[in-house]
Amino acid sequence: MKKIFIHGIVAGILASTASLIYFNLYQTTLGTSFDKVINTGSIVGSSIFGCVLISIGYLLLFKFNKENFKGILNVIITVLSFASIIGAISMSLPLDIESPELFPGLAVPMHFFPALAFFAIEPFFRQQKAITKTAE
Repeated sequence: MKKIFIHGIVAGILASTASLIYFNLYQTTLGTSFDKVINTGSIVGSSIFGCVLISIGYLLLFKFNKENFKGILNVIITVLSFASIIGAISMSLPLDIESPELFPGLAVPMHFFPALAFFAIEPFFRQQKAITKTAE
């Protein structure tokens, strides 16, 4: 149980780091500034929050002994990640922001970073099952 929570926190930190790097590279490369709309705190908070939510889903699977539904949970997480981009695409930006059409290109990929980070490091936190050898 503790291992699953730590998995969520580590994945959240990894997703936050990737998001912040992407945020800075995107703004520097395209010469834009979306600091009035999105900031470091909201990026870190949402990344960690998303990964902790995913870890709660995994925790519930293990608590109710339904590990065989992990694939279904992963599909649900992926669908929710896709659904979350609707907010980024439909967001109304302040009128004084230059190039508002570039905002979805910044925000949309970051919606997938928590799930990507969680799934990427999952093998390091996988529950080890006992391997039994049969005598021949």
